[in-house]
Amino acid sequence: MRMVLGLVLHTSHQARLAMASEVLTGVQLELVVYEQEREIRPQVEALLNRVQLDGMLLGRVPYDACRDLLPPDLPLSINRYAELELTLTLGRALQQGWAPAPVSIDTFDRSIVDDVTTALGMKPEQVNCLPYAADISYDQIIDFHERFLAEHPEGFVITVRSEVTRALGGKVRMLNVIPLESTVRSELHELVLRIQSQRAKELSFAAGIFSVVDFDKHSNLDRARVGLLNMLLNTPEFADAWVDTRGSRGVAVLAHRALFNEVTHNWSALPVVGTAQESLGIRVAAGFGFGSSARKCVVLAEKAVAQAEQTGAPCGFLMDEDGLMVGPLRPGATPLRFTYREHGPELERLARRAGLSAATISRLAALERNLAGRPLSPGDLADALHITDPSGRRLIRKLTASGLAVPQGSAQANRRGRPTSLYQLTIAAAIGEDDR
Repeated sequence: MRMVLGLVLHTSHQARLAMASEVLTGVQLELVVYEQEREIRPQVEALLNRVQLDGMLLGRVPYDACRDLLPPDLPLSINRYAELELTLTLGRALQQGWAPAPVSIDTFDRSIVDDVTTALGMKPEQVNCLPYAADISYDQIIDFHERFLAEHPEGFVITVRSEVTRALGGKVRMLNVIPLESTVRSELHELVLRIQSQRAKELSFAAGIFSVVDFDKHSNLDRARVGLLNMLLNTPEFADAWVDTRGSRGVAVLAHRALFNEVTHNWSALPVVGTAQESLGIRVAAGFGFGSSARKCVVLAEKAVAQAEQTGAPCGFLMDEDGLMVGPLRPGATPLRFTYREHGPELERLARRAGLSAATISRLAALERNLAGRPLSPGDLADALHITDPSGRRLIRKLTASGLAVPQGSAQANRRGRPTSLYQLTIAAAIGEDDR
């Protein structure tokens, strides 16, 4: 099946990024090319109205310009400049005969700037850094650079922002950061694999069990179960599913996950149990199971329907073998409730913002609750999530850049060596902001 990806890029990067995409087969790229940042939003809106996208690759500036336009279930890859791009840009300064410092840098994460400049032996007081934040205006960035250069007239500017280049170009020494072809190629490949994995997951096996909990006084259990069976058999969404009775009170439905995604409006509601109550006069509890085998799916569905019966029909729950539980799903579009190891629309939004999976954000939210406000180091984060130290450092950079963690000073366990930076997770606060 052909895949259609959106790619948002500045006009100066078009040729380079086009080459990065040439290695992809079976992928159709739809480009949004902008000269000025104010052009991003209307062009992305036009693309979404014109084409059904399977995914999108864009930078942080384009993402913040159009984030409210993007479908909540659209897979995204948000490009972030890393150590190599900054190092190569400083190398270009040396090629032009410029000293690597004093230098004023915008958009890069502070931790990246610190790592690169420390490795190159640059003095901290000669390095000016303004990390990316969606609420910082062009005028503030320009003023930030101009004030530094007023104190260090021999310095230069490294910028990612086209509006800053337009305002300061020709007035000061400046270098624009160039995205690496290999980085873009890697991010495109990762996005394609993620979409393919999601497609495969949607075609994997799933089970649903619908159980009669109560029925109209003019009916009986047998008649209620047969009525429920016939209703499900005649529900258009279940046309490709296997539907049959299960026990004296239940009806089992076996189908692909994608079918249950559709029936539950992507796990936001369960209209079918409302229909059973309105048209047949029966209260129904539903359970859905996602597992690696048919047997596991059915077992999980039975546990989920038992949870729905305890909660109070009509409603439903979803369980999978990784410990995820979603529910209760009501007949109307009631927001889902989530507990430990669960995630919903709010965590999905934060995941896209940070360029991480919802499962990772969910684990981080649980970790934040356990920490109870205590800061942690990148190493602590790596230990808690059972990942490597470099992965922990990369993760904390993503969280900081997306506003899901804030620096909280430093600590030094040993008298020798550099202090370790500490951070506080702010995922709960970010969820609260989204809810408001």
